[in-house]
Amino acid sequence: MRIASCFGRARPVFSFEFFPPRSDKGFESLFRTIAELKRLDPDFVSVTWGAGGSTRRKTIEITTRIQREAGLTAMSHLTCVGSTRDEIAEILDTLRDAGIENVLPLRGDPPKDQPGFRPVPGGFRYANELLEFIHSRWDFCTPAACYPETHTEAPSPEVDLENLVRKVAAGADFLITQLFFDNADYFAFLERARTAGIEVPIVPGIMPITSSSNVPRIAKMCGARIPDELQRALDAAGSDPTQTDAVGVEWATLQCRELLERDAPGIHFYTLNRSPATRRIYEQLFPR
Repeated sequence: MRIASCFGRARPVFSFEFFPPRSDKGFESLFRTIAELKRLDPDFVSVTWGAGGSTRRKTIEITTRIQREAGLTAMSHLTCVGSTRDEIAEILDTLRDAGIENVLPLRGDPPKDQPGFRPVPGGFRYANELLEFIHSRWDFCTPAACYPETHTEAPSPEVDLENLVRKVAAGADFLITQLFFDNADYFAFLERARTAGIEVPIVPGIMPITSSSNVPRIAKMCGARIPDELQRALDAAGSDPTQTDAVGVEWATLQCRELLERDAPGIHFYTLNRSPATRRIYEQLFPR
């Protein structure tokens, strides 16, 4: 199923994001998580591409297994990092032949030991170039990423928005935002995007906080601001994991409820390969 066909229906589009584990034990845990979240009947799930293309084989394997074995529509991320045009073409052929219809093209993060992004000879520098390449030869449904609080490498919000306009023009069917913790940032970004002529659905990405120790690192990496109210609640929870989890679920639930009440087209959950927090949020939004 092409994910773009899910939009415009009577209900919001819900999706979950996973990353390839590093160990066999992690794989077993991931597929238990997938089985638990399948009960919520998501419209699709996505699988990330490791930094520097480090997990490309695992990404393809997991995406294919999810679709074949779990019966869920699965989308593979695909980055420009470390791959030539010919290598990317081979990956796209493999995904197509496996029955995958949805690919999320990204520039990607460079390896940790590489200062700044550098394309390989014969590769791509930007996500819009990768989008154009995909649509020149394949018929994938292709969303794109966007950043309500501006990409961490963009010199300004205006330049970041110009780059997004190029991605949409290159064939992005819909957009998924980077995680954010303040809905005001999403709605302000949505208004700027619409003013710039971007008309495709813009799906908010939400990550339930499950560990206070990881919050500063994740927020910095993603360029996400932590509102004072949320920080005070996390400080009050201290090192108690149960209390921290409760704060994260409550905050994300309130975010999702407001987003949906104000006509967001859906929610994309960054699950960190765990199901309890996401399941609790979903059950609070849609009690049975």
